[in-house]
Formats: sequence, C-alpha cells, structure tokens
Amino acid sequence: MANSRRCSVVIPTYNRAELLGYTLESLTRQTLAVDRFEVLIGDDGSTDHTRSVIDRYRDRVQLRHLYQEHDGVGAARARNACIREATGDVCVMIDSGVMAHSGMLAAHLATHDSAPGPVAVIGYVYGFDLDGEYRSDLEKLIDPWDADGTIERLASQGDHPDVRDEFYLRYDNDDFADLPAPWIMYWTCNVSARTSQLHDVGMFDEGFRTLGGEDLDLGYRLHCDDARFVLDRAASSVHYPHPKDFSQNLTNAMVTYQRMIEKYRSPVMPLLMAVPTIHPFNINDVIPVLDLPPEATRMDRKQTR
Repeated sequence: MANSRRCSVVIPTYNRAELLGYTLESLTRQTLAVDRFEVLIGDDGSTDHTRSVIDRYRDRVQLRHLYQEHDGVGAARARNACIREATGDVCVMIDSGVMAHSGMLAAHLATHDSAPGPVAVIGYVYGFDLDGEYRSDLEKLIDPWDADGTIERLASQGDHPDVRDEFYLRYDNDDFADLPAPWIMYWTCNVSARTSQLHDVGMFDEGFRTLGGEDLDLGYRLHCDDARFVLDRAASSVHYPHPKDFSQNLTNAMVTYQRMIEKYRSPVMPLLMAVPTIHPFNINDVIPVLDLPPEATRMDRKQTR
C-alpha cells in the first residue's frame, strides 16, 4: 500500500528561532494538504527560544522536534536524525530561514512523480547569496510572513535571483543533468530526494564537522547511485538574509573538499581545491578540457560507502 504521507520536510537548526519561525509559517500555507506532509526539525542543542517557536506551530502542521545535545557543528547529524524518522516517500531538505512558496512541496513531489527514475531535485532560492553583501537591501524587500508575495515581487522585478543562476543560465532550459559533475549545485537550502535512496547511499556523512559541505558529499553519492539532477524553478523559496562570514565559509569549504578528496580518490575531487581559478560555476567546463574519462566523474557505488 502506498504511503499516504508523501513528503517529509527536514530542517536542521541551531539557535535560529526567528528564522525557523519564518520557515514554519511558510509551511502552514502549502497547497499540499497538511496530512500529506510532516515537518521534522533536527535541533542541534539550541539554547534560545527555538522550542517555544516550534510549540507555536504544533497544531498547524504535523511536526516533530528531534533535539540533540550540541557537540560542535552537527548539521549532518541533525539531518540524519530526521531522515531516519521520516515516513514520507520524499525528503525535502531546507534550512532555517528559507521561506517556501505555497506550491513548493507540491512541485518537488510532481518532479519526482514525473521522472522515470531517481532524481535529485534542486529548488530555486531567491535572495540566496554567498557573502550577505545585499542583506540590508533584501530585508527591505522581504515580508517574512508572506513568502508568495515576496517571491512574486522579486521575480517580477528581477531582484536578488538565486546566486546559482550564473551556473544554470549556461545551459539551455536549465538542463545540466548530463554534465560530469551536476552534483556541484546540490546545496541543501532547498533540495529533495527519495527517502529510500537517501538511506541506500548512507545519508549525510557525520564526519563533516565544519559548517557546510556535507550536502555536496551527499550529492556526489546520489550521482554515483544514478540519481538525475533536476532544477525545478516551480519549487521556489526565498532565503531570509542573515550575517555570513565569506572568509570563514571559504576556509570551511577547503576542509570539506580535502575530506572528499581523501574519501573518493577521484581525479575530479582535487579540482575543488583550485579556487578561485576553478569553482562550482565553471568546474563542469574544466573537466572536459582535462579529458578525464567518464569513470573518473562517477565512481562505482561501492567505492563511495
């Protein structure tokens, strides 16, 4: 018998109560019926008023609060706790502060339903940038209690597109699934995958201790497990701005890349360390120039475990 709960929304959080509130508010307004999805919050030991924010929404969505003691940066562990408990066919993974369009969950599910095989869906995130340079401008444009209105306004004005547009617009109709490294855009601010496939590939690697990067590692393993990467602009959202430290994030990325090099021994992985010359937006152009064989970009699944 098919699972009546189609979708499990996975949200890691740590001391971001206000941002989490914006995300939960947007999830109460989904076109997908409330009995068709659940929300799992992986709380990495928050000490602010996260619990009271969660309690505010318990009677509006099917919600579970999975709390763990804080032991450093535990986003991978928090997400895994949610995935293990997920009862939906599909896990939609978003961040605290990502405000979902009312049709976002339905769009993710529709893309999975229409695909002939496994897909890794990437949703569109307005206002998502790398350094927070335009934070004050964006705050003036966002209504944190009206995701749909905010997204419509940003889209119509052409303001604050997803930073990954630089990558997407290189390819006709956003079609990049057949590139050697499509997983390079699988950033878990708004993505989805089949719950069963997430279990099959081993979920997130909890050995990643710096903030960020575990999503690329998961994306690579989904790629090796034959998931086809798809951008779904209808699965849209907006990222509420918050302070970012670009220099620290770059340092964290280097730690992440080094771990991936050591894990996979793939000729592709060392290219990640060649920033800024080689970066996520051009790595797929560099790989063919180096004439790497196809097997270099997709290892045997057993080699990724």
